[in-house]
Amino acid sequence: MRIEYIRDGLIEEFHEGVAECFSVGQKSVQPYYLRSCAKPLQATLLVDYGADLTEEELALCCGSHAGEECHIEVARRLLKKFEIDEGMLKCGIHAPLARSMQDKMLLRGEKPSAIHNNCSGKHIGFLICCKLKGWDMETYFEPEHPLQKTVKEKINNMCEVEGSYPVTTDGCGVPILSMPLYNMLCGYINLLNYPQIIRAIKNNPYIFGGENRLDTEIIQKTDGLIAKVGAGGLCVVLNIEKKDAFAVKINDCSMEARRFAVLEMINRLGWGNIEYDNKIKTIQGKIVGEVVVRF
Repeated sequence: MRIEYIRDGLIEEFHEGVAECFSVGQKSVQPYYLRSCAKPLQATLLVDYGADLTEEELALCCGSHAGEECHIEVARRLLKKFEIDEGMLKCGIHAPLARSMQDKMLLRGEKPSAIHNNCSGKHIGFLICCKLKGWDMETYFEPEHPLQKTVKEKINNMCEVEGSYPVTTDGCGVPILSMPLYNMLCGYINLLNYPQIIRAIKNNPYIFGGENRLDTEIIQKTDGLIAKVGAGGLCVVLNIEKKDAFAVKINDCSMEARRFAVLEMINRLGWGNIEYDNKIKTIQGKIVGEVVVRF
């Protein structure tokens, strides 16, 4: 797959990547890290352990939220419900992904905290699992913690992984697995066995993501698709009705190129008809080129 930025007939910029569809079968064995595409799979433990969650709360635990007020409200509600102190979050601190929230906090003189981290929902879910199982909550992020061992086993089973692939530490400080794209797709197909998670994501796309998030856009603009983005130019899209899925990985991790590739893939498969602007324009609005996705 190649995404070309063409200005007046000249390819000025291009991004290469891989696209793989579940119904076609395994095409490559190159492993990639799951990154945040693991979140809905990790959240299956909350269902397994019988956590009492609303759809909004479960969607937050499955997603990479933009740190807006609606996300913070749900996150703090979860912490209060399970009597977990916000200071126990080990995901680290970064500014909200939503530019609008950054502006609001700047005007208010507020500084971000760990709850604004796009992974705080996942970490709250991890802490809830520890509380329900009676595991230590201070070290929940460490590879040898019973939670992380269970997460690893669960994901490998759902993704039907055979063999061993590299494991690293994700940006938010917890272990993250790698595997071929086809195995990621197996995991999302098996996610259909968790209708609670499917409904939570489908019915709460903004809580799941938020402002300018590709997965939120896809869920809102289609009927029957859920999607999850991951760092490194990764995105998985699941077609609930067709029980099919595809993944896109952009080699140089370009988020913009990923968006063009994923939306074009949805349209070509006939899974939706999402309009998007692929024209290259001057500041004055004159069209001087276009972005073309070649599979």
